[in-house]
Amino acid sequence: MSRVLILFFGLYGIIATAQQMSGSVTSNGFPLPYANILIEGTTKGASTDDNGRYVISDLESGTYTAVVTFSGLKTIKQSVSILGKDIVVDFRLDEADMLDEVVVSGTLKAISRLESPVPVEVYSPTFLKKNPTANIFEALQNVNGVRPQINCQVCNTGDIHINGLEGPYTMVLIDGMPIVSGLSTVYGLSGIPNSLIEQVEIVKGPASSLYGSEAVGGLINIITKIPENAPRAFVDTFGSGWGEINADVGFKTTVGSNTNLLFGINYFNYSNPIDNNNDNFTDLTLQDRLSIFQKWDFKRKENRKFSLAGRFFYEDRWGGEMQWSPEFRGGDQIYGESIYTRRFEVLGHYQLPVSEKMMLQFSFTDHDQNSVYGNMPYLAKQRIGFGQFSWDKSLGKHNLLLGAAARYNYYNDNTPATVNSEEVVIPSIFIQDEFSLGGRHEMLLGARYDYDKRHGNIFTPRLAYKFKPSDQDVIRLNAGTGFRVVNLFTEDHAAVTGSREVLIEEQLKPERSINVNLNYLRKFFTEKGMIISLEASAWYTYFSNVILPDYDTNPNQIIYANLDGKAQSRGVSLNIDATIASGIKFMAGVTLQDVDQTQDGESRQQILTESFMGTWGASYKNYATNLTIDYTGNIYGPMRLPLLGALDPRSEYSPTWSIQNIQATYDGFKNIEIYGGIKNLLNWTPNRGNPFIIARADDPFDENVQFDSNGDVIPTADNPYALTFDPSYVYGPNQGRRLFLGVRYTLN
Repeated sequence: MSRVLILFFGLYGIIATAQQMSGSVTSNGFPLPYANILIEGTTKGASTDDNGRYVISDLESGTYTAVVTFSGLKTIKQSVSILGKDIVVDFRLDEADMLDEVVVSGTLKAISRLESPVPVEVYSPTFLKKNPTANIFEALQNVNGVRPQINCQVCNTGDIHINGLEGPYTMVLIDGMPIVSGLSTVYGLSGIPNSLIEQVEIVKGPASSLYGSEAVGGLINIITKIPENAPRAFVDTFGSGWGEINADVGFKTTVGSNTNLLFGINYFNYSNPIDNNNDNFTDLTLQDRLSIFQKWDFKRKENRKFSLAGRFFYEDRWGGEMQWSPEFRGGDQIYGESIYTRRFEVLGHYQLPVSEKMMLQFSFTDHDQNSVYGNMPYLAKQRIGFGQFSWDKSLGKHNLLLGAAARYNYYNDNTPATVNSEEVVIPSIFIQDEFSLGGRHEMLLGARYDYDKRHGNIFTPRLAYKFKPSDQDVIRLNAGTGFRVVNLFTEDHAAVTGSREVLIEEQLKPERSINVNLNYLRKFFTEKGMIISLEASAWYTYFSNVILPDYDTNPNQIIYANLDGKAQSRGVSLNIDATIASGIKFMAGVTLQDVDQTQDGESRQQILTESFMGTWGASYKNYATNLTIDYTGNIYGPMRLPLLGALDPRSEYSPTWSIQNIQATYDGFKNIEIYGGIKNLLNWTPNRGNPFIIARADDPFDENVQFDSNGDVIPTADNPYALTFDPSYVYGPNQGRRLFLGVRYTLN
């Protein structure tokens, strides 16, 4: 009997000491429905109701840490003490740093995104994880206004289009240095471990006044993690149903008392030839790729910056007829495109030991490529050296940036167009002045002068005006000029495949552009706790001396010349980022654009340029089950495609097409995430609606093609459409639906 009484009073004591915690969660003065309140170290928690109220019952006396989360707002942790009675605890969540990320790409200075006079889009590692990819090239497919373009059905090389402009108009930087350009644009975007990326900054529109040639259409700046802030160790690996394997492995450590080291390796392998469209050619290029990255940060007096980074990259890729193997490389029996790439990169930032803010930046890349396209060899070397000095100086209300730069270019290949190696040094000076016009108005004026011995003096000014009607509104007007010095054979894969003759009609002049961009950014809060970020842009770009490959005049040639006319790019875009309720977040964007060239009074849509595109991503986090669902996708409107003549039966325009993906991530284990899902849910591939994709895939060496005295193809019973072998009819990936599964381990 005594034992029963002891048990009874013991249970009564436990019940009697159980208390209740209640209260509200608000933000910006509004209640937050569906916010999560968790008691750290226990299974206790609750979600707020429609009025932002919550109740957590059955809490024993003690001191706890309450964790309050709401997607799109800053997570808070607060200590609460329960001492024998019910308590009321109210929480207020502040805005997340959605508009306050520090960006550098717009002005070469670290500045809040909200305060930057130049609109800069920022994408975090969280964005990249929503649709895991083996390289940054593929990861950009869900960025509105940015499209990874595959340029060859066989070797799957590609480039990045911004607002409809082709890859050579996009400058790609790593930590602000021009690492990826020219020849390496095709391959340099692979092998950057996504786990090492801190954020990706994108500027749409000319940035030549700060960065020089190639930044005509915009720039992509891939910013890697600071070693001190990186995880102590990380592993991220996944595989797909097609047999793709990708692994990122890395760690950070200290070397001595003043040095932090970040080390990462990316390895990718795909060795499973697949031919689902039955043309006897690989649908996806086979690849074996290794990339090794190191970044060193040195501690100095007064926190002056000194960092060095380096990367080694090797890739062996091939695509072609299914029976191809390395012994056929360079021969004319079995067609294959085999590319060996070896490159290394070094870049650094050094703040001078003076009282003024003076910075020295430098980079060097060495790119060695050994390729064969069927029986056509393409052997190329490219070296790019870059050095830049900048002085950040404040004078009264003026924030000045002055600098000088020099770029060294070396290029040589075995094509007839490069009789001798090309070696040139381009010196530059630039100045930028950012100042207030009073109140909420700011202005930025900038100019750059470059000298190229091939083209003479090049001057590129720009202007940026920013107006903040309120703390949540920003209006930006940007205008400027851009230029691009052309390195023809480093930019066009089709020019070296041997499938068409290359014809250069004249001495090519540098391209020039004038651009105007209007941008509006606004953040809204609703009484139901919804947070909406809205960004809208409109732009117009006018090109002179534009150089475009002419595939239309002669189907057996690619004709290069400066356009005797005009080229224009104009369009509007809209991005929405919304937090609907706790654990639910939605992003969407749409771009409408018109990119055309006018010559001899005739205007035509630029080839391989979509008329519209849209992207979206929706995420739901269920905190109780530690499960996150991500649904991402894109949609592209029709684009004009390169046909081989009037008899070519393939569609002149692509259809509207979409690629969609879904992923589930479980993070209930300490330091471990398990993720998996389906890519290309709709199982879309570009062969739908077309009789074939690769022209004359059964005769890749044109052995049975007949030509007349003018070099034109003669229709025959074996070749009724008068075609030659050509893999350039491509606008999307050949991979259909596939599963993927991966695991991440992070030790902070």
